[in-house]
Amino acid sequence: MTAAESARLTLLVLYSDRMEECRAFYSALGLCFAREQHGQGPQHYAAVLDDGSVFEIYPASPERRTGITRLGFRVDKTLLQTPLEAGHHILTDPDGRKVDLHVV
Repeated sequence: MTAAESARLTLLVLYSDRMEECRAFYSALGLCFAREQHGQGPQHYAAVLDDGSVFEIYPASPERRTGITRLGFRVDKTLLQTPLEAGHHILTDPDGRKVDLHVV
């Protein structure tokens, strides 16, 4: 087994001051979010991707902030809320993160 075969991203958490706007942005890309809260923790959004990995959006706090991060998604164009042609697109989310989108 190679290193690439043994490592797989299972969780990505973004901390955002614009949580609702980010949820709407990523939902428009075809991600399906559920509102969650674990115990006394903050309410947040979670989407399970096709490969089983989890993408979450949490409210930012002074101790928890997501810095400059670039994300990439491969999405089926039939799931997009805003029509985009097949191919490569670079979008910007409400927090200013660049999002590489490969539309198929």
